[in-house]
Amino acid sequence: MQAQYKEKFDQNAGYETKPEHKERAQAWFKGLRDGICAAFEKIEFELTGTQNSEIPSGHFEQKAWNREGGGGGVMSTMRGRVFEKVGVNISTVHGTFSEEFRAKIPGTSEKGEFWASGISVVAHPWNPHVPPVHMNTRHIITAKPWFGGAVDLNPITPNQNDTDIFHKALLDTCNEHDVADYEAFKKWCDDYFYLPHRAEHRGVGGVFYDYLNSGCFEDDFSFTQEIGQTFLNVYPKIVRLHMNRDWSAADREHQLIRRGRYVEFNLLHDRGTVFGLKTGGNTEAILMSLPPEVKWP
Repeated sequence: MQAQYKEKFDQNAGYETKPEHKERAQAWFKGLRDGICAAFEKIEFELTGTQNSEIPSGHFEQKAWNREGGGGGVMSTMRGRVFEKVGVNISTVHGTFSEEFRAKIPGTSEKGEFWASGISVVAHPWNPHVPPVHMNTRHIITAKPWFGGAVDLNPITPNQNDTDIFHKALLDTCNEHDVADYEAFKKWCDDYFYLPHRAEHRGVGGVFYDYLNSGCFEDDFSFTQEIGQTFLNVYPKIVRLHMNRDWSAADREHQLIRRGRYVEFNLLHDRGTVFGLKTGGNTEAILMSLPPEVKWP
């Protein structure tokens, strides 16, 4: 799937990048960050279950960082009573890729110059019945601009109703945009978030897309915005379905073991992790996705 879209991207003339494109994308990611943080803090106050009721409601703490090669970002992290650990990070970086990395990024073979802005969200709830989630969207500019992103649900124990709600929201979003293909993006997600050494998927999937340049900035940007908004709409609904349910010591033990799959994927296979480390990103922000506690049997 990646090769198919990469080939289409290489053959497409694309569109001219304008300074306002960068400004609008960067502003959107910041605004989405603020909306997600506000929604998650609201959930912290709504907990009525007896477990974790003694833990104070969580609040996001922000930490800015600068990249030596150009740009930087802001980490927003929260450790509360619903979310054991959640991070909502934004960054905008620019500079020149190393010779080693240029072959892996379209449009950098000659000059190696790039600009990239995006948002990344990873949530690890306390309650084993509440599924962890990941979302990121980004805008990258080299010799040619493109958008990319992913949203995927990673339940400790799959719940078909949650899966249906999640995928229905993504399907509806894709169906509203001509540049999107739900079935293709769903397959791309399934193929990408796969652990070959265990022959299993990381979770129940979602959508994944990259190299999105339809020839119209407005169409591509609109879809990327809608993906972020869909995440903001649907994930809190799923959290509220389960966050007040009781859980057992056995549930917690299973949760900690299943979190190991998340760690294995992000450290062994995730391209975003490699991109951040290879481009001089903030290591703390890059590894924010890892859960706070995990076990291997």
